[in-house]
Amino acid sequence: MTPAIATVRADCAADPAGTLTFDLTVPAAAPAHAAVLLLRRQGAAGDRPGGTVRIPLDGSGPGRLRAVLPASTGLSEGRWDAYVEEPGSETPRTVEPGLRDLRALVDRSPDTGAASVSARVPYPTADGRLALRCWVRAPHAEAGAVVVGPAGMTVEGMLYGVAVGEGAVVEARLPGDPARTHSFPLTPAGGPSGGFAFTLPYGPPAEGPVHAAQLWQLWLVPAAGAAGVRISRILDDVWSRHKSFVYPAREAAPGVLATPCYTADNDLCLRLEPGPAGR
Repeated sequence: MTPAIATVRADCAADPAGTLTFDLTVPAAAPAHAAVLLLRRQGAAGDRPGGTVRIPLDGSGPGRLRAVLPASTGLSEGRWDAYVEEPGSETPRTVEPGLRDLRALVDRSPDTGAASVSARVPYPTADGRLALRCWVRAPHAEAGAVVVGPAGMTVEGMLYGVAVGEGAVVEARLPGDPARTHSFPLTPAGGPSGGFAFTLPYGPPAEGPVHAAQLWQLWLVPAAGAAGVRISRILDDVWSRHKSFVYPAREAAPGVLATPCYTADNDLCLRLEPGPAGR
């Protein structure tokens, strides 16, 4: 029987193209062949076709095994857990996160003409396991700088996979209420091709009653009649922005506060909620 790998810890490194290298620390006597790094999508999606990916592990030194996940490997959008799968073992072993060198992912600038944009960021889960946060967007609107003004938020970004045409706007949409949609024009953006900018005033979304927190989604509609593109921030090394990127609140209407924010999926939103005077 193949001896089992006991404790597994993985260091991760990324290159500018998005390829990830996993260097696993294992007991020196562990086998350096046949075992694989298993990536499994979290939840029921892991049992469906395409929900698992196996990457060969090769010896890279005493007590070290290496797996390389090329940027071209297809991983659907979601969260993926990492395991080591060994011959003769029915239960794969979880992998603990080690050092993560993700500097090459900061301020990535893919080709704006590419049909789709993908991103993968290794991260530690709350219970101490190694996982990947993956995005696949086609097309994609990448949020850049967000400036919080007294009456509105100004955003710059890059659009991938589709060009801005006549009638391009940004829409603030309140999920579950199609009638609550407000459109705002794009403004000229300097810099490379694909850049966009807009200012979203807080007042129009706050015109309706705000008795509880509302999360307004932001969509870029690249031309009149075109499908909207969700505005997000995924092209860097941050796997979850909703707690780490905190913006100040501004009064949108009497008793209503407006705050730009990100969701757990790194999608940009405008949060409206009753202020102290509106509660």
